[in-house]
Amino acid sequence: MKIKTDYSNAPNWKELSVKSRLPEGLKCLDELAHNLWWAWNYEACDLWRSLDKELYEEVNNNPVLLLERLSYERKEEILNDKEIMKNVEKVYSLFRKYMDVAPNDKRASVAYFCMEFGLNQVLKIYSGGLGILAGDYLKEASDSNVDMCAVGFLYRFGYFTQSLSIDGQQVANYEAQNFKSLPIERQMNEDGTPMVVDVPYMNYHVHAYVWRVNVGRISLYLLDTDNEMNSEFDKPITHTLYGGDWENRLKQEIMLGIGGILTLKKLGIKKDIYHCNEGHAALCNLQRLVDYIKDDGLTFNQALELVRASGLYTCHTPVPAGHDYFDESLFGKYLGSYPGMLGISWEEFIGMGRTNPDDKNEKFSMSTFAINTCQEVNGVSKLHGLVSQKMFAPMWKGYLPEENHVGYVTNGVHFPSWCATEWRKLYAKYFDEKHLSDQSNEAIWHAIYNVPDEEIWETRMALKQKLTDYIRTKFRENWLKNQGEPSRVLSLLDKITPNALIIGFCRRFATYKRAHLLFTDLDRLSAIVNNPERPVQFLFSGKAHPADGAGQGLIKKIYEISQRPEFLGKIIFLEDYDFRLARRLVSGVDIWMNTPTRPLEASGTSGEKAEMNGVVNLSVRDGWWFEGYREGAGWALTEKRTYQNQTYQDQLDAATIYGLLENEIIPLYYDKNSAGYSEGWIKVIKNSIATIAPHYTMKRQLDDYYDKFYTKEALRFKQLNADNYRVAKELAQWKETVAERWDSIRVVSSENDIPKEGPISGMKYTFRMVVDVQGLDDAIGLEYVSVRTDADGEEHINAVHPFKVVAKDGNQYTFETTFETDNAGSYKTAVRMFPKNDLLPHRQDFAYVRWLEY
Repeated sequence: MKIKTDYSNAPNWKELSVKSRLPEGLKCLDELAHNLWWAWNYEACDLWRSLDKELYEEVNNNPVLLLERLSYERKEEILNDKEIMKNVEKVYSLFRKYMDVAPNDKRASVAYFCMEFGLNQVLKIYSGGLGILAGDYLKEASDSNVDMCAVGFLYRFGYFTQSLSIDGQQVANYEAQNFKSLPIERQMNEDGTPMVVDVPYMNYHVHAYVWRVNVGRISLYLLDTDNEMNSEFDKPITHTLYGGDWENRLKQEIMLGIGGILTLKKLGIKKDIYHCNEGHAALCNLQRLVDYIKDDGLTFNQALELVRASGLYTCHTPVPAGHDYFDESLFGKYLGSYPGMLGISWEEFIGMGRTNPDDKNEKFSMSTFAINTCQEVNGVSKLHGLVSQKMFAPMWKGYLPEENHVGYVTNGVHFPSWCATEWRKLYAKYFDEKHLSDQSNEAIWHAIYNVPDEEIWETRMALKQKLTDYIRTKFRENWLKNQGEPSRVLSLLDKITPNALIIGFCRRFATYKRAHLLFTDLDRLSAIVNNPERPVQFLFSGKAHPADGAGQGLIKKIYEISQRPEFLGKIIFLEDYDFRLARRLVSGVDIWMNTPTRPLEASGTSGEKAEMNGVVNLSVRDGWWFEGYREGAGWALTEKRTYQNQTYQDQLDAATIYGLLENEIIPLYYDKNSAGYSEGWIKVIKNSIATIAPHYTMKRQLDDYYDKFYTKEALRFKQLNADNYRVAKELAQWKETVAERWDSIRVVSSENDIPKEGPISGMKYTFRMVVDVQGLDDAIGLEYVSVRTDADGEEHINAVHPFKVVAKDGNQYTFETTFETDNAGSYKTAVRMFPKNDLLPHRQDFAYVRWLEY
């Protein structure tokens, strides 16, 4: 018998986690590592770096992993290093002083729901702008000491990391997160067992673990379905952001909205305001309705008053196609049992997600449902607020877009997170000592004019050097591996220099962002970047959604152009645009360029981050730049379209950009004095910091939400909620009565002294109507509306003249108005009847309208 040379069975591996033990003197570091306060406090980041600089870089600046991997010998060295231990004590003392402050109970409390949160590169639960904004919001809520909590997902894979193949194709890599090595904590029950939330799906439940992220003073609760209690069909609900088909998307939105409310309920958390940051979280209001009906014995209409009064929906999307729509059959598959719980019919329920409730062909829109269950709605910039008014106007057919209640809060950015340490130290040196708590005060920022020009230039050059060093270090290995000939890659790396004018275009690669615009005329572009006396470099970075072939095509096109001899080292694509790279870019380039198709940029925030770092914007006046642009503080392309043909408009905008670069920007940058800098350029930097930066901080955004929405909603909710919901019940009954009698209201008589040939400007006229109000008494209002049509064919309100009740005879009310026409012209006029009640927050809350014959 021949003896085998290899004879072995497969091992039955068992996972063994060896935990690192921290000495008593360093145990405070574990508490510090598990609170993301360190992510926006450079003193803490410097402390982590001092423990082991090389290891800190190796673990991607993750302090939890850093502490796990520190050797026993190194820990002993740290304990014996008086300088480091002094710093440990100092930073921990700063942290405890910050944490040991009670929340401000004079401001409304808020529960904030979002599909993604961008807090730091360590925690991959974000994909782009929406997540970064939400993360910044929590950080500022912590800094402003408000009573807020948030709900999101703990994604197993998060969003993808990006690499480029040798021919420029985007490669999406999904890497599983090891939850044990993240700055998060498992939420436990009182008995010490892990908290699990059971969320109903069809005829079974999906079970989600609850994790907590400590964001300073704010708790962010993350749901995780990737566990052994769930089937293989349900584990992936929290695997990836925006992944899978529409069924998986619906399952995610059920988990976020319904599961989110069930989580807060299990935690015993109740808030004044429930804020849906995008429509993904809209179903939180469905669960709240169910709870009011089931737990408090309210009717559907009574519950809706309370849910609406405490709900806010923020829309980040400027076009209807960007919202989530679900087929009725799919929606019914998962949510078919809810009408029974609400006490309404299926048609009434599905109609809450339709602009036209009776249109059976219309899909269910989460955004429409959010609007129908939230008192307030807002866009994310002044221009986007106007766009959103038009977009949602069909929901309130009795009113023109400009009359509806959709408002806006322009997005901002968290100053401590995005302002480079060098600038923060400079601001601390020259600004008022209270500038961090009064960030929106432009007068404080005007102190930038007192900073010597040389100091501004030195700060800018230091950050440009940091950026170029970072690029050379981070991308050298990948480029040598993926981009072919080593000599070519080394040549490219050598050409990256802080001495060039560096222009950044870095954002999500969607076609409306028009990343291709710069390449409209390659000969002209070549002349711009190849002037040896005035070197110019363009840095591109960003990811395209894996399903967006057009966006990936743009990346490939830019990469191919960047490899041409005349553009090598002049046009550079930096792959895997993440938190760390973004921080380097928004502080290290000279110009931040943005060229969206008007008006498709809801807000954008990367340019706001650039502002506080002395980086100047060159952008189409869209999104935040529509209101942010100041002459002498950056460059702008007009918000107005010259051509309806997009190709022609692209060509015009490209020519405008080339012209600005050739005739204004490049000459100004290189108009250097004997000290080696351009005084004119420094003036632009100072103007932008002084007049733009203070208005686009997250502090201002948070304060705006309180001033415009949270405070007034909380006061109204308190009124409706008091005395066993007495006012909510009365208001619901009033609406039911008005709805029942609305169609029976009739005009008895009508008269006016308006000439048949039309009124004459400057003359006064009287209009009188007698209306049988069907016992509704003072609940009816009338107004004489005139509408004008602009050059684009859009209708706008010219004037609204309210009627007054001048006589009553039983149910017959006499309404009268006297008005004067100011301007001659052609108008459309009509009399609008609407319900009136001082308890209504706005007309769209009960948007019954009848246009009366006269």
